[in-house]
Amino acid sequence: MKKMADLELCAAISDAFGPSGYEKEAVDVIESSLGGLAAHRDSMQNLYVSLPQNVGGRPLVMLDAHTDEVGFMVQSITATGLLRIVPLGGWVEHNIPAHTFLLHNRRGETVRAVSTSKPPHFMTAAERSAPLSMESILLDAGVCSRKDATELLGLEPGLVAVPDVQFSYNDATGLMLGKAFDCRLGCAGVVEVLRALKDETLCADVTAAFSTQEEVGLRGAKITAERLRPALAICLEGTPADDNFTAPDEAQGALKKGVQIRFRDGSMVAHPGLVAFARRVAEENNIPHQCAVRTGGGTNGGSIHLAPGGVPTLVLGIPVRYAHTHYGYSAAADVDAAIALTCAILRALTPDVLRLLNPMA
Repeated sequence: MKKMADLELCAAISDAFGPSGYEKEAVDVIESSLGGLAAHRDSMQNLYVSLPQNVGGRPLVMLDAHTDEVGFMVQSITATGLLRIVPLGGWVEHNIPAHTFLLHNRRGETVRAVSTSKPPHFMTAAERSAPLSMESILLDAGVCSRKDATELLGLEPGLVAVPDVQFSYNDATGLMLGKAFDCRLGCAGVVEVLRALKDETLCADVTAAFSTQEEVGLRGAKITAERLRPALAICLEGTPADDNFTAPDEAQGALKKGVQIRFRDGSMVAHPGLVAFARRVAEENNIPHQCAVRTGGGTNGGSIHLAPGGVPTLVLGIPVRYAHTHYGYSAAADVDAAIALTCAILRALTPDVLRLLNPMA
């Protein structure tokens, strides 16, 4: 399988500032990478990109990836200038303290802040053993008063913060390190699929929807699925890896083991026929893949498959270690596998297969 991942694209999308509801910078990066493919946005910053050979009047396959990342919103500023925050997306509290974050202030400037932690010298025994609460974590932008925070740094309630991390790639290991791999690697994968197929003849129309606000309730995908009314959907997702805490023969989201084909999670039971078709295509094309039965979590597939009429939906995962923290590791080879399988599936979708998977299409 040839190398397909554009590492510069992965870096640009990963580094982009874009928590839920504030994805514009990430969407701008994606749109600039499309190589002239026509794109348009809706009022939620969902980005729609159609292949130029779409003709209409035939089944539409929707490609999905979400553009938002987990972050925080400033709720208030204390008298000493600390920022009280509320989460945008799912965080585990003990992963948050003592990291740097970036905010864009009201003047459009970037401000760096540190998530607070109480030094062990001042902690009681009870505090050391007590679970950490979100209410006890604030951001410190390096000021000593509310006045300095607001007047000198331009900070105010309603601003948003994201992890302060820069993408890197280790050529020796083939692993990428960065933030927001859930789901910026999925976004990069969808862009690569569009680039690869833009001149090919297919049996279905293909439109990609880069959706917003997945991390706060699959909100953008509710709009994109309703608007596109697809016959089938394929979601590319940065999926949590389990290979660093699960026995090797039981891990279902291992780095360098290929694209993950998901059977179920907390938001969707995958269409059995579409899953079987994807597995067969992967085997016939020698594309590395692994299968997963998830007990929790969810993806945009949870919204898309419930769109009017029902939409057979496939979730293809790119494993990410330490998802929903500052840092994630992923393998470039797994991005390659996700791109390759998505392209192979779209090429293999004949009219008969489309009718079999969705008789209403």
